[in-house]
Amino acid sequence: MTMHDDQVDVTTEIVAALIAEQFPRWSGRAIRPLSSSTGTVNAVFRIGDDLSARFPLRPADPGEVLAVLEREAEASAELAGVSRFPVPEPVALGKPGAGYPMPWSVQTWLPGTVASDADPSGSDAFAEDLAAFVAALRGAGTRGRVFSGDNRGGVLADHDDWMAQCFEESEGLLDVPQLREMWSRFRELPRTSADVMSHGDLIPGNVLVAGDRLSGVLDTGGFGPADPALDLVGAWHLLEAGPREVLRRALGCDDLEWERGKAWAFEQATGLVWYYVASNPAMSAMGRRTLDRILASTE
Repeated sequence: MTMHDDQVDVTTEIVAALIAEQFPRWSGRAIRPLSSSTGTVNAVFRIGDDLSARFPLRPADPGEVLAVLEREAEASAELAGVSRFPVPEPVALGKPGAGYPMPWSVQTWLPGTVASDADPSGSDAFAEDLAAFVAALRGAGTRGRVFSGDNRGGVLADHDDWMAQCFEESEGLLDVPQLREMWSRFRELPRTSADVMSHGDLIPGNVLVAGDRLSGVLDTGGFGPADPALDLVGAWHLLEAGPREVLRRALGCDDLEWERGKAWAFEQATGLVWYYVASNPAMSAMGRRTLDRILASTE
């Protein structure tokens, strides 16, 4: 089953043909599709030992896709310059061809195990590493840039329509009256601090673990200015209560910022549960786990 109704099909044969046509220096390398259980925006293929190729899954105008990929490459390179933890770095942009209708990207490959497979949720050391990563991004400076208005990271109440859809779709899956009540409180939380630089999507599938330590961070193309609370979603997606407090103390979060981080995690998790319940059960289950953590913190 595909994750999206309009999903573009990407096969190993298509990837091999694109590489042969556009990047013949990489021809002959092994091409391995990666599990889609944690990635929902791109199909990802490992190219040899040191590269990965990412193919947008949902159809869009090629020119618009290229502009997005160029912005993501620029953002990834900027993040790489401030993070002491390894992150993928942009290598090349590919063009449509071989039956695939959009531009695509090539990055460096990072070794490690995603946190959804090597659960670091009980590790204080991992929490300290995650806090250090977030602090480094916050310290990078926005250079006068502000939140773009897309996706999460601006005004919580701007997501009312999306949350209304989520609550409607979640009937029979979740305790919707309870969730509606929580959102009515979350959406009113005021914003009092300026934008900082943010990863924007610190979920288990975007975090690499070695032992009980952070060994790398993936999906860095969203690096940009946002609500300082946005990267606190990682506290709820990735950590149990004890390590979560370790992260909070390390970042010096006040009560309002902490609640806003919880609100952003709530907004994301609620959508994951229903949207992926059939097409990506692992992603749906991650959303449920995050909601359970949020609910437990309010008891």
